[in-house]
Amino acid sequence: MREDNEPSYSLSAAANRLRRSVIRTILPLTTQPGVISFAGGLPAPELLPAKQIQAAIEKALREHGSDALQYRPQYRPLREWIADFMSKLGVECEPEQVFITNGCQQGLSIMARLLLDMGAGVIVEKVAFTGIGQMIAAPGAKPLTVETDLDTGLDVDRVEHLTSDRPRPRMVITVPNYHNPLGVSVSPEKRKRLAEIAARYRVPIVEDDPYVMLRYEGEQLPAVTALTEKGYAFYLGSFSKILAPAMRLGWIVAPPGLEDKIIVIRESFDLESSALIQRAVAEFCLSGQLEPHLERLREAYDERRVTMLDALEREFPDGARWSRPKGGMFIWVTLPEEADTWAMFDDAIKRQVGYVPGEAFAIGDRMKNTMRLNFSNASPADIKEGIKRLGKVIREHLEYRRAFLAAK
Repeated sequence: MREDNEPSYSLSAAANRLRRSVIRTILPLTTQPGVISFAGGLPAPELLPAKQIQAAIEKALREHGSDALQYRPQYRPLREWIADFMSKLGVECEPEQVFITNGCQQGLSIMARLLLDMGAGVIVEKVAFTGIGQMIAAPGAKPLTVETDLDTGLDVDRVEHLTSDRPRPRMVITVPNYHNPLGVSVSPEKRKRLAEIAARYRVPIVEDDPYVMLRYEGEQLPAVTALTEKGYAFYLGSFSKILAPAMRLGWIVAPPGLEDKIIVIRESFDLESSALIQRAVAEFCLSGQLEPHLERLREAYDERRVTMLDALEREFPDGARWSRPKGGMFIWVTLPEEADTWAMFDDAIKRQVGYVPGEAFAIGDRMKNTMRLNFSNASPADIKEGIKRLGKVIREHLEYRRAFLAAK
């Protein structure tokens, strides 16, 4: 018998495969008044450059008039700026190889349309950003999972084993810098091996790199794309985490010769990105405002990162461990095995503190004793208080779970 809310027509297989991000589902709970939220991957609202963006938009309208409000081709000055930025990561490319997207998520969707078919293999980490899971699910591709070391990044031995199998997987997805949700970066040695594996087995790397500009310690490592022979790497970047998520602007750097294919796929989604926003972002970057803005972000986020790491040492129970990111926005926490972060989530909300249970990021195996914490969107004072509250919730939960298990 048909439920009242079920359509009387058939949905596509892709629509039936897709599931909403758990993060989007729980965000309303974690953003209630009074709740200190470590759940969303959000920039700090007080650090968004609202006045500078307003001025950049006004200048774009003054100088470009109706061109800034029309359907327009990708804005070449912005593509040129991105190509120059990529050279700082070791990637030499022409502006024609840069394709403007509505954020990294659209870049992932374009990669899926370009490279994946039903049943195609995709090498992906067992713990991955939810958008990557959706990108694999949409065409009905098959995830081939690898473990991730919290010091050095994904297991490249396993990557090589999977790429040497027949049929060859269609891509390897990596988040090389300050991984969401793990916080880890891929080591220099593993970057080099990934590039070698891609060329040897002719399996392209899709390098998803939205956090690369948020580095707080250590040296800038070259992009995996910079180490990979031409033709076997695609780079995805984003302005969302450094300027404003609502501007929805990112880019793909693709190997030469794919321009026509990517443009057609890009147009099939929504024709093009906003001409006004492209011109405003170009103005912001070309006028020299980006680097001072990044310096403010790095200083503020680094303080919050250190504050959270120190608070975890003080407030979390023995047996808990966590990643120590050198950049980005996230810390990954693993609690003792008997913990269940979904089971204690409601108690945390009642104590007015929020997080994302680690299972939201699982591709395959369960990870019931893990959580992701965001440090960019809370003040140092709120981080101290929120981690204190969360530490109490965890201790009470572990006490209950241990008593329950002992009684079985």
